[in-house]
Order: sequence, then structure tokens, then C-alpha cells
Amino acid sequence: MILKVARLGFPSLRTEASPVPADRIKSKEFQRLIDDMIETMYEYNGVGLAAPQVHLPIQLAVLEVHDHPRYPDMPEVPLTVLINPVVTILDRTLVEEWEGCLSVPDLRGRVPRFKHLRVTALGRDAEMAEIVASDFHARVIQHETDHLKGEVYLDRMPDMRALGFLQEWQRFMLKPEKQEE
Repeated sequence: MILKVARLGFPSLRTEASPVPADRIKSKEFQRLIDDMIETMYEYNGVGLAAPQVHLPIQLAVLEVHDHPRYPDMPEVPLTVLINPVVTILDRTLVEEWEGCLSVPDLRGRVPRFKHLRVTALGRDAEMAEIVASDFHARVIQHETDHLKGEVYLDRMPDMRALGFLQEWQRFMLKPEKQEE
């Protein structure tokens, strides 16, 4: 089932999410929620989705990058379910790149993110999982785990002049050589 995505201003996006009890993860209802979040992520053409974005203040996020039309040059990220994730930064080098968000539609902004990290979390079957990620994969994890803290990418932008509407971003910011047209 496709879930309704909360837009900026809805309280769940600014609420710190609660941990999910491990014994709840294998329940039929929770497994259905995971499936619904994955289906919603696909429907909205996202590379990640966190539970607060579907009005649920719990520590659950899904992510995947595979033949993505918006990110054709990015390496693939396997379908991943993160429950109660804990992020450890392994390289404090900041890389500034463009981001968007299903909850902040039609906008893009340049956001600094850490280059390299490790995330430990429970997986779909309540198993302990550890992922080491770099670059775009690390960016997606940081973006989704920010949602679990009640934060959005706008909160991380040091310069709001690097924020633009998607249509303008595609015309001018993404391809600066087209500015003369």
C-alpha cells in the first residue's frame, strides 16, 4: 500500500523518533509497514524513506539505489532496512553535494555530509547488521537517519543561497554551462 508522505510542517518530521522494540519487528503488522514503506519509496522515486516521513515517529528507514533515473551515475545501494540505527563517523571530511527530499518537494540544496561512516542497526528480521558506507551511500544513510532525529536537510545547509526549486536547479545549478541559453 502506498503511504502518504508528510511534508515539511507536519509534526512527525520534527519529532525525535522512538526506538522499535525488537520483539515487534517480526510481527505481521511491522513487516507490512516495511513493505509499504518500500513500495512508497519506489512510487515517489526516492532513494530512501524514514518512518517519520510517513507520519510514524519510530526509528525505521529503508533505502535503495538501483538504476535510479535521478541518480544514473551513482553506485548501487542494495535494498536496506535500518531499525534503531546508530551512525559512527569514520572520516570527518565533509563533502557538499545537492540533496532533495520527498518531504520537501520541488526543492534542492547543497548539503555538507561526512564522507565515510559505519551504521549498526537491526535489519528486517531483527538481525544485527553493520554497514560501512562512503560517498553517496553514506549521504543517503545520513539523510534518512537525520529524519529519525527530527531533522531535514535544510537544517544542515550552511548557505541558504544554495537552495533552489527543482526546475531551476535542473536548468541552472545542475548544468551551469546552460546558464547562457
